[in-house]
Amino acid sequence: MNDCQLYLITPESLDPAAFAPCLAEALDAGPVAAVQLRLKNVPDDTIRRAVDVLQPVAHARNVAFILNDRPDLAVACGCDGAHVGMDDGDVATARRILGADLQLGVSCYDSRDMALRAGEAGADYVAFGAFFPSPSKETEVRADPALLTWWSSMIELPVVAIGGITPANCGALVRAGADFLSVISAVWSHPDGPGAGVQAMNAAIAAAEDA
Repeated sequence: MNDCQLYLITPESLDPAAFAPCLAEALDAGPVAAVQLRLKNVPDDTIRRAVDVLQPVAHARNVAFILNDRPDLAVACGCDGAHVGMDDGDVATARRILGADLQLGVSCYDSRDMALRAGEAGADYVAFGAFFPSPSKETEVRADPALLTWWSSMIELPVVAIGGITPANCGALVRAGADFLSVISAVWSHPDGPGAGVQAMNAAIAAAEDA
């Protein structure tokens, strides 16, 4: 079994200066592979300002900083990569914009075909989900953990699981072969703070890997 890692996604609405200490707390609490900045329906300048404030927090801790939706801004802002979905343009175009060195992730929902095509077009990882109902994002798609097993047994490209993942339900996804668990509410809405959220997720991942 691959070592599964945590992949944090920011809330879709945040004040960068106020959120920076929360991000630092989360990243200081335990291993995190990447942080994805997800700001929806905001001006480019708002995204740039958020990157300027939050990316140094991640980079100071050797954590990759990924921008959602916008490969062009990811390049312009010096991010480590971009993550795109079905409505964010062509994967091959995103790959061209990012060049060879930056990371490209692609949301593939519950579609094997979409994931295979994303890999062929140059994705560095694919994401499946939602696996569980999510308080952060309404989705009509419900993916089955067997999709992770199929992908990880057939394809070398890393696979991310997303959607309503918590310490209580993540074990099946870890055992199914997820390389990364992407979480929002489990960390940022944890009653004891984001640091406790990261610790709880990492403990649950470790327990599943040892099972």
